[in-house]
Amino acid sequence: MNIIDVSIILIYIVLSVGIGIWISRKASKGLDDYFLGGKSIKWYFLGLSNGSGMFDVSGTSWMIGVLFLYGVKSFMFMWLWPIWNQIFVMMFLAVWIRRSKVMTGSEWILTRFGSDQAGKASHIIVAIFAIISTIGFIAYFFVGIGKFVTIILPWDLTVHMNGGVFLTSEQAYALLIIFLTTIYTVKGGMFSVVATEVVQYIIMIVAGVLIAGYAFINYTDIQINSVITPEWKNVFFGWEFETQWSDKFETFNRLIDTEGYKMFGAFIGMTLFKGFFASVAGPTPSYDLQRVLSTKSVKEAAYMSGFTNLILFIPRYLLITGIVVIALVNLAPELNANVNLTGADLELLMPKVVNLYIPVGIKGILLAGLLAAFMSGFSAFVNAGPAYIVNDIYKKYFKPVASNKHYIKVSQISSFLVVGLGVFMGFFADSINSLTLWITSALYGGYVAANFLKWIWWRFNGWGYFWGMVGGLIAASLQFILDQNKGNLTAGTFLHDLSQVPSIYLFPLIFGMSILGCLLGTYLSKPTDMEVLKSFYSNVRPWGFWNPVYKQLKAEDQSFQKNNDFYLDMMNCVIGIIWQSSMILLPIYFIIRDYPKAGVALAVFLVTTTVLKFTWLDRVRKIEE
Repeated sequence: MNIIDVSIILIYIVLSVGIGIWISRKASKGLDDYFLGGKSIKWYFLGLSNGSGMFDVSGTSWMIGVLFLYGVKSFMFMWLWPIWNQIFVMMFLAVWIRRSKVMTGSEWILTRFGSDQAGKASHIIVAIFAIISTIGFIAYFFVGIGKFVTIILPWDLTVHMNGGVFLTSEQAYALLIIFLTTIYTVKGGMFSVVATEVVQYIIMIVAGVLIAGYAFINYTDIQINSVITPEWKNVFFGWEFETQWSDKFETFNRLIDTEGYKMFGAFIGMTLFKGFFASVAGPTPSYDLQRVLSTKSVKEAAYMSGFTNLILFIPRYLLITGIVVIALVNLAPELNANVNLTGADLELLMPKVVNLYIPVGIKGILLAGLLAAFMSGFSAFVNAGPAYIVNDIYKKYFKPVASNKHYIKVSQISSFLVVGLGVFMGFFADSINSLTLWITSALYGGYVAANFLKWIWWRFNGWGYFWGMVGGLIAASLQFILDQNKGNLTAGTFLHDLSQVPSIYLFPLIFGMSILGCLLGTYLSKPTDMEVLKSFYSNVRPWGFWNPVYKQLKAEDQSFQKNNDFYLDMMNCVIGIIWQSSMILLPIYFIIRDYPKAGVALAVFLVTTTVLKFTWLDRVRKIEE
C-alpha cells in the first residue's frame, strides 16, 4: 500500500478513537445515560448512527457477490433478512416500541406479559437471546476484521513464542482494532457510539461516492454491456430464473443453477411470506431496538426510523455497484475460467478489486470507510448487549438497589466480559462459522412467531411466548444440524433430501413448530393479568385481536378509541417497500448506464416519497405524546 493510503487509515482510527474518548464524559450520570444517551440525543444523529451500524463489511461483501452473479434482481435477496423490517418499524412499530419508556427489549417484554412467573420466563429468554447473539457476532467480527485488516495494512504482526506461532497476524490485527473500538465504546456508552458512528457514516458516504464516481468515469457502457446481458439488467422475473449470462460466461449460469434459486418465483413467494411475519415481529433485541428506545419522544422514534431508511440504501449501493462494475470489466473472464467457481469465491470480489484496481488516495478512503463500517457494527453490539446483563439480570435479580456509579462500573465490566468471550470464541475459527450460522438461522428463525403474536393477540401470554421461542429454536437448530451434516447423509434418504432444500423453503416448518409452542403454552396456562393487558393496550395501542381488553377499557372510559389503522399501516408498508426498492435500483441503473431504467427508479422514488409525506409523515406530526 502507498503511504498516502496508510496515512488516511491511521488518521481515521485516531479521529474515531479520539472523538469517542473525548465525548465519553457525558456517560457517567446513570444507566439511562450510558445505554440510551439519557434519551437526549437528536433523532437525526440516532438515525445516522443506526444506518452506520447496518453498513457492515461482511454484508457488503455478500451483496457485491450476489449483484455480480444475479444482476439487478439480486436486491430481492435482501428480503431474506428481511430489510423491510426497517419499513415496518418506520410506519408503526417505532411508535409502539417507544411508548413503553423502558431501556431494553427484554424489559419491554415485562410491560406486555407482567412480572409473574410467565412474564419472567419470557423476559429471561429474550435477555439470553440478546446476550448470546451479541457474543456470537463479536466472535464473527473478530474473525472478519482480522482477515480484512491483514489485506489493508502491509505489516506482519505475527507473534512467535516457544518456537511456534502464538498469534497470527490476522489475530493480532483483530485484537488491536477491537481493543481500540472497545475502549471508547465501554468508556462512553451510547454517547461515544453515536458520535463516532456519525463520523464513520460520513466517511462511508465519501467512500461510496468516490468509488461510484471512479467506476462511472473510467468504465464505459460499451465495456459493461460487453459482459452483462439485458436479462442481467431486468428487474422483472417469471416462475423460473431466466438465463442471466451469455454463452461466453457459462460458468456463472452453472453456478446459479446449483445455488437453489432457479425456481425464483417460489423463492420470492417464500421471502414475502417470511418477510411479513418477521417484519411485524419487530426488531430483534440489539442496537436497532436500542436506537428506538434512545429517542426523546414517540414522534422522534418514528422520524429516526424513517431517516434510517432514507440515508442507508443509496450510499451503500453506490459503493456496491461501483465495485461490481470494476469486477465485471476486469475479473469476469478470470472467474469464468474457474470451472469449480463457488459463491464463496464471489465474496472475495471486494478485496480483489480494492487490491488491484483502486487508485491511491481513493483506496485509503475506501478502506477507512470499510473499517468504519466494521467499527460501527461492532461498537453498536458492544453497547447494546451488556444492557441486558446489567439491567435485566444483575439489577433485577441480584442487586436492585445501588448507586449509578456502581451500575456503570458493572456495565463496563460486562462489556469487557462480553467482548472477551467473543474474542475467545473467535480464536476457534472453524467453529465460529457454525456458531454464527446457528445464531442467524436458529435464534432468529425461532424469534418470529412469538414476537408476531405478542403484538396482535390479547390471549397470548408469557408461557406461550417462552415455549413459542423454544419450539422455533428447536426446529431451526435441527435444520442447521441437517445442513451441517448433509455431506454425511446417505443419498436418497428422507434426511438427505431434506438437507438439500434451501433454508428459506424450510421456514414454514420452523414457523409452524414455533406457532405450536405458542398455542400450547398459551392455552395450557392462564391468561395474562387483565390489568397488565389494559395497561399495555392503552399505552401502546396496537391493532389486532384485542376486543376483550378494549371492551373493559371502553366501559371504564367511553372516550377510549381502538387503533383502526391496520389497513393504512399495511398500505404504507407496501408503498415503503417500493420506496426502499427504488433507492436500491436507482444507483445500480445509474452506474451501469441504463438511464431509462434509472429515470423510472427516480420517478418511483419521487412519487412514493410524495405519497408517504401525506400518508405517513403528516400522521406522525399529529402524534400526541
